[in-house]
Amino acid sequence: MDYTEIESKMDKTIQVFEENLAEIRAGRANPAILNKISVDYYGVPTPIHQMAGISVPEARLIVIQPWDMSMLKEIERAILASDVGITPNNDGKVIRLVFPELNEERRKEIVKDVKKMAEESKVAIRSIRRDGIDEFRKQEKESVITEDDLKAAEDQIQKITDKKIEEIDRLLENKEKEVMSI
Repeated sequence: MDYTEIESKMDKTIQVFEENLAEIRAGRANPAILNKISVDYYGVPTPIHQMAGISVPEARLIVIQPWDMSMLKEIERAILASDVGITPNNDGKVIRLVFPELNEERRKEIVKDVKKMAEESKVAIRSIRRDGIDEFRKQEKESVITEDDLKAAEDQIQKITDKKIEEIDRLLENKEKEVMSI
């Protein structure tokens, strides 16, 4: 029996969770928060990282240096229109994003949001488990596999599910430590 499809779907769910975690502002400058921001570059929506150099010279500062200086205002406008919650500082050559210190209340809000995202990912993984088991049950009804094969498949899918949920818990714990320790 082949469980690779089930496992790859679960891995994709974890990958999306990791990407979402990377975009959460935790007081440190993380260029990943710019990933979903696109700028109108001569009529083509273009991600900022494809049209500018992005660096993190300090823990709470991102510097964006466009390769085409005429796009400086466009990049600034796109950042303002996005929901990153940081006002860009444009000095005519580069754009600086300064991340403010997080207060205790804001940290707790972020942790709550991260826990909610983790729970949504776990629900998605459990849904994949259910779909996989349903598929094997259908095969058993059609006499393609035996009842013992079905039981073995359910056990194997549950082991994979447990492993993936542990991975989500580990990612959650790491992000929680990161947010609360800054």
